[in-house]
Amino acid sequence: MTTSKSVLITGATRGLGENLARHFARRGYRLALTGRKQADLERLAAELQGQAPEIVLETLDVTDFDSIAPVIDRCAQRLGGLDIVVVNAGVGFPTPAGKGHFDLIRQTIDINLTGAIATSEAAVELFRQQGRGQLVGISSIAGLRGFPRNGIYSATKAGFSRYLEAVRIETRREPIVVTDLAPGYIDTELNRSIPNRPFLVTAEKGTGIMVDLIEKQVGFRYVPPWPWTLVAQVMKCLPDSLLAKM
Repeated sequence: MTTSKSVLITGATRGLGENLARHFARRGYRLALTGRKQADLERLAAELQGQAPEIVLETLDVTDFDSIAPVIDRCAQRLGGLDIVVVNAGVGFPTPAGKGHFDLIRQTIDINLTGAIATSEAAVELFRQQGRGQLVGISSIAGLRGFPRNGIYSATKAGFSRYLEAVRIETRREPIVVTDLAPGYIDTELNRSIPNRPFLVTAEKGTGIMVDLIEKQVGFRYVPPWPWTLVAQVMKCLPDSLLAKM
């Protein structure tokens, strides 16, 4: 399948972002790939050369908030607009409460929440200028509850998901689609230190499902939808004593 559409992905050189880039390339999308290290971007671009019709690279640290909008604008100019912006850059550190991890807590907030919102704001502004666009935010099943030893990760993902919901409602009468994808356990470096990863899927499979959902322009979905749509409802009702054992 080929397309003339363009997509920008933040955090494109690792984990979900890297695998999303591969799927979009195979489907013929023109790519704008961003990440913190130019060498990693060039490695991925070399792999995808010949699959994606056009690849634009921009180094971007989403904690440098003032640089986000200029990077998105440059990518849009080089690709003749952006149809999709995938807000994917994120981190996950174990941060048990009261154990002196505030530096990691602040870093998680800066990347997963403030950086993600700053990227989304720049994308929506661009979409209004060009008269179209789809904002895709990667939240998490962790946003459902406060997971022990990962409270700040849960908090940032819950906060980002609520932000995306508000933007979807705000833009409902505009030609802007807002998609929130909440993955369960997809096998990447981010979660390999977790001893118990129920319903684990490979990065290849999980991100393939994500691209399918993006192309369907869904509003919100768990990934994979089965069994996480059902599991999520159960998780909402679990007593704290059971969550503590997870």
